[in-house]
Amino acid sequence: MPQISNRVQTFTDSVIRRMTRISNQYGAINLSQGFPDFDPPKELTEALVRVAANGPHQYSITFGAANLREALARKQGRAIGRPVDPDTEIVVTCGSTEAMMCAMMTVCNPGDKVMVFSPFYENYGADAILSGAEPIYIPLVPPEYDFDIRLVEDGFRQGAKAIIVCNPSNPSGKVFTYEELEVIGRLAVRYDAYVVTDEVYEHLVYAPYKHTYMSALPGMFDHTITCNSLSKTFSITGWRLGYIIGPAEFIEAAKKVHDFLTVGAAAPLQEAATAGLQLGGEYYEGLNKLYQGKRDYLLAGLDQIGLKHNVPQGTYFVMIDIQEFLDMDRFAGWTDLQFCEWLAREIGVAAVPGSSFFREPVNRYIRLHFARSEAVLDAAIDRLAKLKDLA
Repeated sequence: MPQISNRVQTFTDSVIRRMTRISNQYGAINLSQGFPDFDPPKELTEALVRVAANGPHQYSITFGAANLREALARKQGRAIGRPVDPDTEIVVTCGSTEAMMCAMMTVCNPGDKVMVFSPFYENYGADAILSGAEPIYIPLVPPEYDFDIRLVEDGFRQGAKAIIVCNPSNPSGKVFTYEELEVIGRLAVRYDAYVVTDEVYEHLVYAPYKHTYMSALPGMFDHTITCNSLSKTFSITGWRLGYIIGPAEFIEAAKKVHDFLTVGAAAPLQEAATAGLQLGGEYYEGLNKLYQGKRDYLLAGLDQIGLKHNVPQGTYFVMIDIQEFLDMDRFAGWTDLQFCEWLAREIGVAAVPGSSFFREPVNRYIRLHFARSEAVLDAAIDRLAKLKDLA
């Protein structure tokens, strides 16, 4: 058989999606892959019914239907305090996954360096490799997931073309402060580099923390490539609708990359999703309140069981410290992946091994998500309570 490319030997399949398959195999409660078990707002589902009957059913404009781009421009323009041109500063993509891949391929030449905070959403490392870049990993140190800004500047000194900032951060739930983003931004300007942000959890930030848009900082719009999605905001992860916002020169190039990656996002879904962007501020406030309640509900259950965890500042993920179990004789020598497989099979709850997010040799964390109904969270807590019997 002819040899396949070397680059695909340097990363695995998605461990997150693999854990969903394992969850399905054992009938476990899936708290691994982060998608909600409740419906989108009725405004979107009702619009989708209308679109199913009336269309559009053919290609939209490659870089996004005009009405969707205009709605996105209004929403994000209000958020960053600057008008966004729907024709020259936005491209609609097939989810934020394509948005990030498209951004990386537009930014990077083969051999360029890109900084990635670790732990990181697993796609980022693969995206860098697939775009021909060399990732430089900057540790986010548990339990607060702080970082050393000197390492960031050292990365820029090494010639890093960009730094990827997931804010709020998957998997750690860290919300980057204004001060942290400001100093990262100053370095990006000084070294003439990009900040590529992933802001899909922008509306899931819990008091007293606040979301700061990197592109809203003084002088940063021309140095910021914002990748985002409607998936988490409107509970439509299966619709695969994302977008990139950035300076016109960058977006003009990104449109070409996007065109040959996917041609365009699904036209009927773009039309239906536009209805969601007409919702007012009360929708986003309600979404935040909903998820903060779910976070607090799950954390209270974990505390009752005695499981050690961080308190996420944003997103719908929580990191559990399983070192006390790995120190037991019955789990001696186990990896966190083996523990997660056992957890799904024997306890009936599916999690993601933390090692899939860390570049460093970290084997003590697993990730759960809480985008589930209280009834499902109750059932998961009841099953996880069996872990107390291991003590």
